[in-house]
Amino acid sequence: MIRSLNSLRTAVLSFVLLPLLLLMAAVVALGLREFQVQMENRMQEDIELVARSIRLPVSSAMLQDDVPGVQQSLDSLFQIEEVFGVYVYDAEGRMVAASGPPSPTLQRRGEARVISETGSLGAFGEHQGRETFSFFLPLSDPAGRIVGLLQVTRDVTPFRAFVTQLQWQGGLLMLAVSALFLLVVLFGYHRAVGRHVSRLMAAMRAIGDGQRGLRAPEDGPAELRGLAVSMNRMMERREASEAELEAQRHEQVRLEEKLRHSEKLAAIGQLAAGVAHELGTPLGIIAGRVQRAIRRLPEADPARKEMEALQAELERVETIVRQLLDFARRNPLQERPLDLAQLVGDLVERVRARHAPDAIRFQVDGEALVVAADRLRLGQALENLLENAAQAAAGEVRVHWRAEADRVTLVVADDGPTAGRGIDDEQAARLFEPFFTTKPTGEGTGLGLAVVQVALEDHRGTVALDRSVPGETRFVVHLPLATDEPQETRL
Repeated sequence: MIRSLNSLRTAVLSFVLLPLLLLMAAVVALGLREFQVQMENRMQEDIELVARSIRLPVSSAMLQDDVPGVQQSLDSLFQIEEVFGVYVYDAEGRMVAASGPPSPTLQRRGEARVISETGSLGAFGEHQGRETFSFFLPLSDPAGRIVGLLQVTRDVTPFRAFVTQLQWQGGLLMLAVSALFLLVVLFGYHRAVGRHVSRLMAAMRAIGDGQRGLRAPEDGPAELRGLAVSMNRMMERREASEAELEAQRHEQVRLEEKLRHSEKLAAIGQLAAGVAHELGTPLGIIAGRVQRAIRRLPEADPARKEMEALQAELERVETIVRQLLDFARRNPLQERPLDLAQLVGDLVERVRARHAPDAIRFQVDGEALVVAADRLRLGQALENLLENAAQAAAGEVRVHWRAEADRVTLVVADDGPTAGRGIDDEQAARLFEPFFTTKPTGEGTGLGLAVVQVALEDHRGTVALDRSVPGETRFVVHLPLATDEPQETRL
């Protein structure tokens, strides 16, 4: 309720329409009052003119004591519609003749004498419930002596009724005009201002309720358009600031997660290096003695077969130790310009040699590109990807790369039975964690992809699993292209 009373529409009505209507009412009231005064003056002038028109005949008849003549003059005047009554008094105030009802004004004889001595006079009175106006005109002889008094009376009740009716009509007209003005002002306010203000307020309420991306309508009068434009700019700056803060929060979370991951990798790397160092020497001694024992035992000896199985397991352990060392080793990079096509070709041949040549087909496609990298570390990372793809493939491994701006995108894809769908979202999120593997127990250490990620991060690159292409499991690698500037040694 208070809000509606303090609204812009109420202010327009209170400070524009109401003063205008009050001014109009005052003008109309003054006009009616002036009209009434002018009409009264006109009525008095008419009665005075009527009285003066018979003054001389009545004065002559009074000087000759011709009462019938006086009465005849009065009767002729009484025929006029506006005349209510005509009366003649002598110098002593006695009524000489009358035409019409008894005098409504003079009730005592002394009044006529007083009026005669003071000159002409007009006065309002009341007679039998009707309002009258009387004009008194002294009668004199040629010498100027007062010989009597003439009174002409008019009934002003119809005039008063006419004025009252006019006032009522003026009041009703004023109400009608006020109502019309109110409708015009309300309609004009709604069309010119109100609807635009309503839309602007609705937009502001929606924005206040938390809606994002909403903008105030930029229409209506120039002032409202300017307000909407300013508000929209403020909202754009606010949303840009919120987006920037949100991006900073995400970046902070990402950096914190990366820091925790780096600390975790560092701790695991130290542990792995220690374990690999402690296991390396005993394993080397055991492997040497097993080889000597195999050479000394005959081919048909059952103990030889046991030693060969023991040698295979020792080689598997040595592979695990080597992977631990690869993961823990963070030696400074020796970056050199490398022909990516030649590097990938060499790695493919090496992986192909470890599998049946006819079992897995390798498709290699890519343009001639040069990257700045440590051949050993980058080759180790790409070889792990190729080996994983060869192990998972049903029959084909595809390797292709292309340049994008200042980076190289390299994809290693296989057509394995699960083709990427066998890795769920939780497994995909942990795929690059050390010691996490999707392979059966005893077939994987969970260090291969961890080594890939560490090596590519050291090369300012990234690696990610892509399951968006049906029928393929894809690992996408991004690396920076080589520049003409000399590369600094990086840790």
